[in-house]
Amino acid sequence: MEQEKDNFWLYIGGIIVAAVVGVFLLKGREMESVPYKAYEETKAEVEQQINKNK
Repeated sequence: MEQEKDNFWLYIGGIIVAAVVGVFLLKGREMESVPYKAYEETKAEVEQQINKNK
């Protein structure tokens, strides 16, 4: 019984790690598809709007 309990938490930990790694991989691939300069310009515009609304 104790061994099954240990494996349960091992499986849960593995699923969490896999989900986090998957999110980072998808996020990295998404950033590659957007040209970096366009991303920086959009980020600057968003920051300007946020500062304007403060």
